[in-house]
Amino acid sequence: MSEDGVAVAEPGVQIDIAHGEQRVSVVGLGGGLRSYAAAGRPLLDGFPPGERPTSGRGQMLAPWPNRIENGSYEFDGRLLQLPLTEPEHGNAIHGLVRNADWNVVDAEPDRVLFDYVLEPQPGYPFTLGLSVEYVLSDAGLTVRTTAWNLGRERCPYGSGQHPYLTLGMRIDGLRLQVPAESVLISNERGLPIRSESVDGTQYDFRVGRAVGGTVLDNGYTDLERDGHGLARVRLDDANGPGVSLWVDESYPYVMVFTGDPLPDVARRSLAVEPMTCPPNAFRTGESLIRLEPDESTASTWGIEPGIATVGGDDVQ
Repeated sequence: MSEDGVAVAEPGVQIDIAHGEQRVSVVGLGGGLRSYAAAGRPLLDGFPPGERPTSGRGQMLAPWPNRIENGSYEFDGRLLQLPLTEPEHGNAIHGLVRNADWNVVDAEPDRVLFDYVLEPQPGYPFTLGLSVEYVLSDAGLTVRTTAWNLGRERCPYGSGQHPYLTLGMRIDGLRLQVPAESVLISNERGLPIRSESVDGTQYDFRVGRAVGGTVLDNGYTDLERDGHGLARVRLDDANGPGVSLWVDESYPYVMVFTGDPLPDVARRSLAVEPMTCPPNAFRTGESLIRLEPDESTASTWGIEPGIATVGGDDVQ
């Protein structure tokens, strides 16, 4: 049982994949990402083999990422109530699959595919099929999440994931670049109250600069993308190669979190969370995906090792 009394699976199966000098470990518990290293250098602040993740490390967030105010929302004329999994703030947080035992569908030396069927339950009376695929290549790690509506009625859906990037040192002295025009400002419950331009604020990381003492627990949107539709959040050490996390166009939001309230990750790593919708989307409807019966949707993000940003220029 978890601390909030919810029944959860044991850590269960772990699968390791590799490509060249890259190594990734994933787990059946929640279909999550445990670790990622390139050339022996950890790029994720993961968790030990056989243990449960803390602070959301690497976890899959579905059928919604982040928080739902009061755990309640209205969908297609029905008022629904989810369990309050963040009781200290009266929210439902990070979906319903983090503690589920996902199935291994296929595994190869450089690829693994998990799936899970989310059955109807209080607050989410829908049947949703989910899969997550992890693939290593010369370009780095690619993560593809797919959802199918297996029920007979339309269902609400959003997803995300919760990796913490690391370069093996405190983040204060690292350079961060977030190519976003807008930032979400949240209240004390972690719920957005407004969106504003980053221009002239402490949240403006459009040009890479040191994190310094900036405290971040903010969603970013209006992302600048390259010719392939990808947006990249970059973290680097001015004296060496860094790491970037990219999202495709199915992810209009990224959450950036310096971890300050959580002693095990506070400012030693940086959570960069791809999100298909912002926090509280089940209530606001913003960017919420509404899946018709038999309809599916997919989203892709990834991590590229060995990228440094020095003076605004990329160095491989």
